[in-house]
Amino acid sequence: MNYFSSDFKLGILGGGQLGKMMLYSTRKFDIQTYVLDPNDEAPCKIACNTFIQGDLMDFDTVYNFGKQVDVLTFEIENVNVDALEKLEKDGIKVFPSSKNLRVIQNKAKQKLFYLDHNLPTSEFSRFAYASEIEDAVLNGGLHFPFVWKSAQFGYDGNGVKVVRNLNDLKGLPAGECIAEELIDFKNELAVIVARTPDGDVKTYPVVEMEFHPEANQVEYVICPARITDDVAKKAQDIALKVSQAFNHVGLLAVEMFQTKNDDILINEVAPRPHNSGHQTIEASYTSQFEQHIRAILNLPLGKTESKVGGIMVNLVGAEGYTGDVLYENIADIMKMEGVTPHIYGKKQTRPFRKMGHVTIVNENLNTARKIAEDVKKTIKVISK
Repeated sequence: MNYFSSDFKLGILGGGQLGKMMLYSTRKFDIQTYVLDPNDEAPCKIACNTFIQGDLMDFDTVYNFGKQVDVLTFEIENVNVDALEKLEKDGIKVFPSSKNLRVIQNKAKQKLFYLDHNLPTSEFSRFAYASEIEDAVLNGGLHFPFVWKSAQFGYDGNGVKVVRNLNDLKGLPAGECIAEELIDFKNELAVIVARTPDGDVKTYPVVEMEFHPEANQVEYVICPARITDDVAKKAQDIALKVSQAFNHVGLLAVEMFQTKNDDILINEVAPRPHNSGHQTIEASYTSQFEQHIRAILNLPLGKTESKVGGIMVNLVGAEGYTGDVLYENIADIMKMEGVTPHIYGKKQTRPFRKMGHVTIVNENLNTARKIAEDVKKTIKVISK
């Protein structure tokens, strides 16, 4: 099939920043794109051929949107999977598949998937209702501390909480959830795996992630990770095993813990471009976003090696500010060597909302990390 400058239509469910960055590549290749998002001011709106406003969780909306395109993908997991399954039966290509998304959407099912496929992950308990957790603690079946995770609809640190005592259980959402062992880890790592329908597979270098202690969001992504070659190979091998188990098409970002004993445990996965790969736009031969497009269209995969050391800094809304966004001191960071800001185009800021990111590239990773710290201290995402 001719994808370029043709009648071919690629559909993207979700119009946020990940979709917008996918559109960098589709515009470069002149691939016709349709985007569905509930927000009429979604970042993707300015960059796609056709934008449709609609509910991603509504069966009819997603199904009718999907019938208009030749290949359908997504940049957010919270979409109607039943509609995707019906579209697949009707002959529309959906990548990654509804089968995989149905597992990944639910963190309890995802953890069970790892157990069923002998993939290393932390110990966990599954609960139909959060109210059952207190009973498990009182009966000795669960011990503090642990990590509570909502089974569905968590994102960007939402739906996750470290529970250290009974008081921490107050106010948790009532629905299905899991309680995971709190891992004493050295590093949080990630590997992005790309896979085509024909089974061609490539991995990106292992990255190291530093998290904000309050928001539970990634603050810095460091590539390559500051780990030994043995640990890096172990992480790559496990990511490939996860990819093989899912047999996905497109990207699969595998987040992992490196324990004090240098074991690797799978935390969770995302079947799409991911925060841990933003630095690939400037630092890699092929960005994760271009790679996702190549993979789902069964085109040759691009080179995944890094050209230079790269660090990504998330730009999130500052605490205490809500309203029309203002990027304070952005010109100052652009004076810094190797610094490129990416502004997502969200008009409204609020505390910890992802509003953009900044990539720092440098042949010396330590220098890049220092510049990243300066970037973080200088730019402020506030309201007018």
